[in-house]
Amino acid sequence: MSLRQRLARLASRLQEPQKVARFQQLCGVEALPSGSATASADRREDDEEAEARLTGDSRRRGRQPGPPGGPQPPGSDLNQCPAKLGGGGGAPNGVRNGLAAELGPAPSRRAGALRRNSLTGEEGQLAQVSNWPLYYLFTFGTELGNELFYVTFFPFWIWNLDPLVGRRLVVIWVLVMYLGQCTKDIIRWPRPASPPVVKLEVFYNSEYGMPSTHAMSGTAIPISMVLLTYGRWQYPLIYGLILIPCWCSLVCLSRIYMGMHSILDIIAGFLYTILILAVFYPFVDLIDNFNQTHKYAPLIIIGLHLALGIFSFTLDTWSTSRGDTAEILGSGAGIACGSHVIYNMGVVFDPSLDILPLTRPPITVTLFGKAILRILIGMAFVLIVRVVMKKITIPLACKIFSIPCDDVRKARQHMEVELPYRYITYGMVGFSITCLVPYIFFFIGIS
Repeated sequence: MSLRQRLARLASRLQEPQKVARFQQLCGVEALPSGSATASADRREDDEEAEARLTGDSRRRGRQPGPPGGPQPPGSDLNQCPAKLGGGGGAPNGVRNGLAAELGPAPSRRAGALRRNSLTGEEGQLAQVSNWPLYYLFTFGTELGNELFYVTFFPFWIWNLDPLVGRRLVVIWVLVMYLGQCTKDIIRWPRPASPPVVKLEVFYNSEYGMPSTHAMSGTAIPISMVLLTYGRWQYPLIYGLILIPCWCSLVCLSRIYMGMHSILDIIAGFLYTILILAVFYPFVDLIDNFNQTHKYAPLIIIGLHLALGIFSFTLDTWSTSRGDTAEILGSGAGIACGSHVIYNMGVVFDPSLDILPLTRPPITVTLFGKAILRILIGMAFVLIVRVVMKKITIPLACKIFSIPCDDVRKARQHMEVELPYRYITYGMVGFSITCLVPYIFFFIGIS
């Protein structure tokens, strides 16, 4: 057997969903028996129907017939990755996975799905968890690759720690995530099939699985943090060498635990990230300086990110991957443009190279209080911007392109709505993080 055949055989074994299911069982996750799952799903559906009658929520009424928690009828939009519905190549992207998770050893306790897919209506599969510490640990690990983490992590760096490191972390994150999302839509490999895998989280189930962008983010961020801060800040290198494997392994293993990726997806995501960092990291300093100082940087940034977004939308039919890609590019463009404006206003300056390496200032009540105040004021402002822009962009895009706006979920499955909504909304969020919010801090004297 040749080396190529051996590698292909190894890759095939690492992609088997049985290995994911075995890891889940080892960590105390098991699917409920079909009878128990059906009864629990029936009870939940009755509860939702009653709630719908009380609240008048029409979206919860009139569910399609079919076995709850099991595969949908043939041809159902929820049974396959949307790219396959038009006759495209590739295998089905898993199976729709039941309703909210019922977890815990007997007597069983119910816990909601980690993250309900608001665009497809999918929720986590009924399951029984016997190891709750691992469940909460891996829940935390998977959140390290979700929007809530990003929208707090990057602003915290920019507002409270080191704006230069925060900006360059965003540059690397945008590059890694964009290449990862596009590669998914080019390769088009399905996620692990369920059964035998238990899908505890299905928010990204309509996307393809290869490579794991959670694994890519969980690899890129800690490595980049150490590369960007060591030598700039005074701290023992051993701290960084401990942080990298802990962060990376937690995020990677959490995706297998949640049933969202095969072992091969995780390994490919990790290696792909190492390759991207090896090629592009030397240019991060150049990119950041260009964003701040070049006269026409905002026009180039907006045009380039928009062109990349349009290109990514042509790779596949609708899935949550397209919206995530536009969100990533919009955030990156907004943060870069904001850094250009605030730099030329002279409000925020990076420390001089003469005073490097930086040392951690003593933690005082005043320092701690200002940090908390910046987070509270900044996040409140960012949240308001996000809500306002969402209320404006979706109806406006629907009106411009003559798309019915009665059902927002269906409207957002059109590129003409999803791309401007995500790009403009998160572009303004990014611009607020690096320009508007720091200017507010400067104005009220807490910068």
